[in-house]
Amino acid sequence: MDVFDAINGRRSVREFKPDPIEEDDLRRILNAGRAAPSAGNCQPLELVVVKEQTVKRLLASAAYGQTFIAEAPVVVVVCANVVRTARRYGKRGEELYCIQDTAAATINMMLAAYALGYGTCWVGAFDEGDVARAIRAPAGIRPLAIVPLGRPAEKPAPPPRIPLEKIVHKNVFGQRA
Repeated sequence: MDVFDAINGRRSVREFKPDPIEEDDLRRILNAGRAAPSAGNCQPLELVVVKEQTVKRLLASAAYGQTFIAEAPVVVVVCANVVRTARRYGKRGEELYCIQDTAAATINMMLAAYALGYGTCWVGAFDEGDVARAIRAPAGIRPLAIVPLGRPAEKPAPPPRIPLEKIVHKNVFGQRA
């Protein structure tokens, strides 16, 4: 699939078929996350692949009752090994770079999943402590995204987007390109 088709076609999916995820596909999706850039190549990415229903229910609860999370065949919790980036970049690495790095990995995985015929949703609304406890994250590991993954049971319409002309500035704010 063309990268632009993936970017423009991907949607947030919240209804999944119960079909299992092929292990080879899952590996390709996880590798797409691993291939994302990271500040100073610190690679803070840590991924927890959840298939156990009990843990998926804990994640849904931690995500303020977003039950669709537990309905996906697989849930990937995207985490940052904060220490790995902070060691090199200090506070900025801890508070910004590791978040940017895991965000890049998250979208890579979502685009790869879409290209392979799967649906995903980027879930960021959750209690970090509850998620950390659910996945038994050690100190220094920060959960930053929950990504349910499965064959889509819905085809959401594209959401409205602000026109490019309203968000692109030339050289400085206020000058339109």
